[in-house]
Amino acid sequence: MKMLQKVAVAAAFGVFAVASAQAQTLTIAVGAPVTSLDPHYHQLSPNNAAADMIFDRLVNTDERSRQEPGLALEWRAVEPTVWEFKLRPNVRFQNGSAFTAEDVAFTLGRLPNVPNSPSSFAAYSRPIQRIEIVDPLTIRFHTAEPYPLLPLDMTNVRILDRETHERSTTEDFNAGRAAIGTGPFRVVSHRMGDRIELERNDTYWGERPAYARVNYRMVTNDAARTAALLAGDVDLIDQVPTSDLARLRQDQRVSISERVGLRLIFIGLDHLRAANENSPFITDNNGQPLGRNPLQDVRVRRALSMAIDRRAIVDRVMEGAAVPAGQFLPEGTYGFVPNLPPVAFDADGARRLLAEAGYPQGFRITLSSPNDRYINDARIAQAVGQMWTRIGVRTAVDAQPWTTFVARAGRADTSAHLIGWGSNPDGSHPLRNILATVSRDRGWGSSNRGRYSNQQVDALLLQSLSELNEERREELVIQAQRIAAEDVGVIPLHIQTNIWATRRGITYNARADELTLAQDARPAAAR
Repeated sequence: MKMLQKVAVAAAFGVFAVASAQAQTLTIAVGAPVTSLDPHYHQLSPNNAAADMIFDRLVNTDERSRQEPGLALEWRAVEPTVWEFKLRPNVRFQNGSAFTAEDVAFTLGRLPNVPNSPSSFAAYSRPIQRIEIVDPLTIRFHTAEPYPLLPLDMTNVRILDRETHERSTTEDFNAGRAAIGTGPFRVVSHRMGDRIELERNDTYWGERPAYARVNYRMVTNDAARTAALLAGDVDLIDQVPTSDLARLRQDQRVSISERVGLRLIFIGLDHLRAANENSPFITDNNGQPLGRNPLQDVRVRRALSMAIDRRAIVDRVMEGAAVPAGQFLPEGTYGFVPNLPPVAFDADGARRLLAEAGYPQGFRITLSSPNDRYINDARIAQAVGQMWTRIGVRTAVDAQPWTTFVARAGRADTSAHLIGWGSNPDGSHPLRNILATVSRDRGWGSSNRGRYSNQQVDALLLQSLSELNEERREELVIQAQRIAAEDVGVIPLHIQTNIWATRRGITYNARADELTLAQDARPAAAR
């Protein structure tokens, strides 16, 4: 009997040892490149994911994007124009520096001053007129008017150490020298566009990550990511290729985690060039400049939207891993616009609108797109291009690597571009970043690459940002979104379903915000 017990114990110990060894290192392959480790350089989901493994926010979000305490334990409006945040005690940065209110004040002052930021975080500090440090663990933000969104804004701001980062540049972060936060992992090494090597921060204030080391690899080729998972070279992949999804669901070596997300794929249009100016990638059917920008005519914009068969794209290109969309957010989120369904496919109606606008024979346009950023991005662009061509708008698709594409789009060097936006679950978020008139003073329009501008939308947004009554604020946000939709500020296509695949024995907590975080992965036995 004792011998049997010894055998059982030895077997159990062997299983534990194997599981323990496996749990030491997690290898992740992500489908989009991280372009910077500076958490304030570029509002981009892959960058935010990397930042959330290294740094912390005052207000965190769970897998459903609901707010929860982070570096702040609690927050409240002590006056209509004053928010008070109580900070978490006994938190230290990875270099040993103590976290205090001074670090929060420094971080917020840095946001609008990051050189060459392609998509600034400044919108999240602009409403703050004055910062009051009450004591090392209490900070107050004074705003010019009542500002209900301040806790939501803090979910977008990763906190730095004033002493460490006062003179740090984006290059210092990318080199790893300044990539020092209070988060669950610390940076060991970083090769831009290739991989980040991390190790567990054993002084982390929060829940201890399951894995001691993480290899965070950027594998933008869909087939290569799937092959690496099936070969056992990686433990977890995101942006699961839709073409592989059915096969992976049947594979006993693989587990799938998924959740309808907050990522809208849409088409931005050239609103920058006036009606009597040439848009850079629009010509007549002979390739000659038109002498005007047809996209300034709402009938043309509506025609382009009506020409798109969104259901066909979801079914055939996305293979069901998306939901057709007529707005930025899915049903059930704050600011979802009721009775605003996806625009119905109507090719004949689109042709009639083009003729009414003075383009009975159509024109030529180039649709720009990334080819390595979103699920099936280049294929979606090709499908849209074919649909536009069928109504007489002869479309060439220019699909490029993300880094090249986003630089061009940021300069407004496109006539039409396919892109995505991952929102907070609040309709004001896409309004401020995508649809508001670009304004450095307000921090608006940081990702408004089409340079859309509508005074009615701006006025409603401005009013909503100081409205403390949540029902009234939501009404204003909905009204602004409805006006922008009727004006076809952008052309919504679909909202992605976020899908991860792991080796059997590893679980991943699927997130609505689509961030791939090493701390959300655990050995299945640990659940």
